[in-house]
Amino acid sequence: MKILLRSARIIAPSSPYHQKKADIFIENGIIKEIGASLKVKDPDREIVLKDLHVSVGWFDSSVTFGEPGYEERETIKNGLDTAALSGFTAIALNPCTNPVIDDNGTVTSILSKAQGHPVNMHPIGALTRNSQGKDLADLYDMSQAGAIAFGDHKQAVMNSNLLKLALQYVQNFGGLVQSFPQDNNIAGKGVINEDENSTRLGLRGIAPLAEEMQIARDLSLLEYTGGKLHIPTISTSGAVKLIKEAKKKGLDVSCSVAIHNLIFSDDVLMEFDTNAKVLPPLRNKKTLKKLQAGLKEGTIDMVTTDHTPIDIEHKKVEFEQALYGTIGLESAFGALLNITSLEETIDYLTRGRSRFGLPVPEIAKGEKANLSLFTPKGKQIFTQENIFSSSRNSLFLEHELTGKVYGIISGNNILIKE
Repeated sequence: MKILLRSARIIAPSSPYHQKKADIFIENGIIKEIGASLKVKDPDREIVLKDLHVSVGWFDSSVTFGEPGYEERETIKNGLDTAALSGFTAIALNPCTNPVIDDNGTVTSILSKAQGHPVNMHPIGALTRNSQGKDLADLYDMSQAGAIAFGDHKQAVMNSNLLKLALQYVQNFGGLVQSFPQDNNIAGKGVINEDENSTRLGLRGIAPLAEEMQIARDLSLLEYTGGKLHIPTISTSGAVKLIKEAKKKGLDVSCSVAIHNLIFSDDVLMEFDTNAKVLPPLRNKKTLKKLQAGLKEGTIDMVTTDHTPIDIEHKKVEFEQALYGTIGLESAFGALLNITSLEETIDYLTRGRSRFGLPVPEIAKGEKANLSLFTPKGKQIFTQENIFSSSRNSLFLEHELTGKVYGIISGNNILIKE
């Protein structure tokens, strides 16, 4: 198959074509030529899009679907289509399915459901059996089947010795352990950030201390054991400080931040919108600035949409009863572009692959096509019409976003909206 992209501005700092407009010719999934006004005989697909920009394909380190077990929230097929139309060529899938992804067979089954799709789906295996925090799951067997990391999604590992054993065990095969940053004993039955707004709303709060105590413990264990640790979705300024200090010590630790925790403060909770009930919770405006600074300086390694589809039956209920989570794939690019430059936005959306042991694509002749297509121009209000997910629980509804995503080209596959 011959694909010809016309007049695309390339955003790829490592490429000699960075910030240049060029045609890109792809044949049988491989980039054959990059240059001005390329002449290609009888292309199967010639793509001309308004103010077209391309970058290497985006990666999201924390995505949740529903299948198996919660197909009413999201299927793998529609979830991957959503990722593609949102500009992502690869995602890491959280293990919170039913059954939980905690053994070789489940990893293999999950991967088979994504076979042939343009978006590469990489399962994260549960750290403990059924994510119950009692016994380690079959980590090595899952790694052999294709799991790229191990963690109990949104479930804190409260047993310190269990986390210690996990960090020691995975060193035998270079595995990456994830530990959700929340001390449940401190968090208690809290549902939002513990601050002035939790008092005003009469809702129980989750103190930043709950996150910071857990991270401090995890980093102490990492210093003792060695190994590789990833802390997903941090949300406090204290967390940034702790991780920065750990990196200075030379500890092999990385972390991510959810895009909504960079954009929204807990002020949006004043209407009791359950789409704003997320975990970790939205913090105050001062914390937003600290998180944004931590990302810009590199202490925070990557952003994630922390995409979590929740069906209406579990969102359209009283705030305290609603499940945590917001979808975020569709709004990721436009939301980041509201607060960062274009080059920073692309940088944040393309970080993370190497940490999870995945190959990093390039825009160069001879390389497999792995491209995100978009324009940074224009403003739009994010509405229900912009949602591709089966579930509609978006915190970004009715908010203005910048730019537009067209879709992706991955190998010989094109998935775009024109």
